[in-house]
Amino acid sequence: MVDLYRELRTAMRTGKVIIGYKETMKTIRTGKAKLVIMAANAPDGIRDEVERYCKLANIPLYVYQGTSLDLGAMCRKPFMVSVLSILDPGESRILDLAKGE
Repeated sequence: MVDLYRELRTAMRTGKVIIGYKETMKTIRTGKAKLVIMAANAPDGIRDEVERYCKLANIPLYVYQGTSLDLGAMCRKPFMVSVLSILDPGESRILDLAKGE
């Protein structure tokens, strides 16, 4: 089982993580994202667009079952994070989330 908190912290420290809707959409469109993580309470418009583009680009999407506030706290940010993308997992095993653990 993958510990999302620990693996996300490791990915942020040793890899490359892009936070935010607009920046994440850029990484999806260019095909650079290896995994997209979205909070369960992301706004409908954002959710629909991220899901559609991830499907088109064949990029795995993991829906985190917490709020965007929880996801922001995991990233150690003082704001809500509704969506983020992993460009480089670094030393983390976060990409295992895409395989369904």
